[in-house]
Order: sequence, then C-alpha cells, then structure tokens
Amino acid sequence: MPQSNMGCLDLKDLFTVAQFIKTRCSHGLIAGDPKNNKNYVFFEVEILDPKSKTQLCFLDKVEPNATVGEIKTQLHKLYPKWYPARQALKLHPEGKALSDDDVLEELPVGTTATMFLQDLGPQLGWTMVFLAECIGPLFIYLLFFCRLPYIYSHEFDYTRSSHAVVKLACVCYILHYIKRLVETIFVHRFSHGTLPLQTIILNCVYYWGFTAWKAYYINHPLYTPPTYGRLQIYSALLAFLICEGGNFSINLALNRISCNGLRPMEIPYPTKNPFTWLFFFVSCPNYTYEVGSWISFSVMTQCVPVAVFTCIGFIQMTIWARGKHKTYVKEFKDYPELRGAIIPLFL
Repeated sequence: MPQSNMGCLDLKDLFTVAQFIKTRCSHGLIAGDPKNNKNYVFFEVEILDPKSKTQLCFLDKVEPNATVGEIKTQLHKLYPKWYPARQALKLHPEGKALSDDDVLEELPVGTTATMFLQDLGPQLGWTMVFLAECIGPLFIYLLFFCRLPYIYSHEFDYTRSSHAVVKLACVCYILHYIKRLVETIFVHRFSHGTLPLQTIILNCVYYWGFTAWKAYYINHPLYTPPTYGRLQIYSALLAFLICEGGNFSINLALNRISCNGLRPMEIPYPTKNPFTWLFFFVSCPNYTYEVGSWISFSVMTQCVPVAVFTCIGFIQMTIWARGKHKTYVKEFKDYPELRGAIIPLFL
C-alpha cells in the first residue's frame, strides 16, 4: 500500500518556510523585537518648568514600559546638576510627585506625555541623615552635664550635680544615641532614597534643640529629684533599659526581612527572642519600644521638656506606624488581623 506524503515537507519546502519566517521577523511581525513592528508605539515625553511653563527637554521614542525613574535618568544626562534624587516629576504643576516605579504607559497620559519638573534641591542619603541627627545630641547633652561656662551661674562652672538621677539620666541619654549610631552604621538597611538638605537641617534643629532644652533643665543647679524618689527612678530606669533592649532586638529582626526598596517581601514574625514577641500584637514594635523608652525617661527625670518631646514623638511615630501597617495589610492578604499599628489592641 503506497505511503502518503501528507504532513511531510521536503528540503525545498523547508527552505521556503524558513525564508518566509525570516522575512516576517525582519519586519517585526512575528515574535522577534517588537520595536521593529510598524504598529509599535513609542511615547514622547515633554518636560516643562512648572512656573514659566517653558520646555526643559523633549524626549523622543521613549519605551512604553519605561519607568519614571528611567525618565529621570535621561533628564539627568541632559542636565547633570539635576541628579535623579533631586528631581520630582509631576503630571500637574501642583500635583503629587510620581513614583520612580510608575510605568509610563500606565499613567493617565497620551502618547505625548507632559510632565513638570520640581527641583527638590541638594540631597543627602539616609545614613548621613541619621548620623547628623544622632551625633549632635550626644555632644550637646554632655555640654550641659559638664556645666561648661556661660550656661549656668558662674559658680557652677565645671561642677557636677549631687543627684544620682542626673548622672543616670546622662548615662541613659548617651546610651540611647550611641545605640542609634550603632544601628545606623551596622543594622539599618536604607534604600537609595535621599532627603532634601533643607529638611535635614530642620530635623537637626528639632533633635538638637530639644536636647538642649531637656539637658538644660535636667542638669540645672536647681533641679529637684522625682517626687517618689528611688522607687520612681529605678523602676523607670528598668523600664527604660527593657525598652531599649526591645527596640534593638526588633531592629535586628527587621534587618533579616527581605525588602524591595520600601516594600516588604515577607511578614515579620516573632523569633525565639522574647523582645520580638510584641510582633504578635503590633506591626511596628520598634516604635512601641521607642515610645516606651521616652515615657520611662520622662518618669525617671520628671521633667516637662522630656514629656513634651515624648508626646510629639509619639504622634509622629504613630503616623509612621499606621502607614507601615497599611502597607503590610495591602501587600499581604494573610496578614495577622490581631495586630495593631503601635499600641496592642488599641491603635
């Protein structure tokens, strides 16, 4: 019985098919590089000055899947002084800055996108920010503790307070900021984000100014010890040390969590370290311990400036904690429902 040749190709037919595929691919019509496809759409990006509306640059043939971060890099090549961290690109002059991860084709723009550039000014990395915020309080507090001249009355120059709580307060204050310096250098993982120089100066004024205010009253010659004496001092000291240890333990635990920039890649859970068990109840136990440290320090010194600093810090850390808590809930569908943001079962 003769065999059928249907479904089979001879060498001549195979050569013809190969030529056909090669021709189609060269025109971008089959797989290959989509950029060669006549129907492939490039974007044009026009970047304007938000005040004068003058055109700063015009980027032609921008990939549809290009991110805002990549557009910033292209702009940086044209204007070297505007490095990416210094740029804020917006769709409207008064609008919100676009994220570096935003994709061009997903933005509410046409094939010709108009963006407005805001110059954020000189920037510094987060490591330098934390170092600047922490080194200042160390030296400023010691100036008041040693009672250098021109701070208090001349008769108290270079004298030491007779109250044990003043010495303990100095040790605790120095310990807290040395811990923060160690964490900044060896523990914390910072993204490539930066902070404007102007904001850094304001942060330093805040931390350094409050340190001077607190140190002035705690080390004042007329300072009076806490109402309940040794019981109040040493119980608050114990709570302070526990909270400092807890804060350090949480920062170590967070250091082991995988992250993509500011986005966590996994849910932080308690470890064998008892200090981390607070993760059962709150998303940001590092802030819980931080607030606990300052509450303990306020009780130990019974000083109004410390209490004011603690209240302001609690408000700010609550805002940060709630923001991180929302991020966890958004990123992970199986995120523990029992957890609060900063205060167990309350906030």
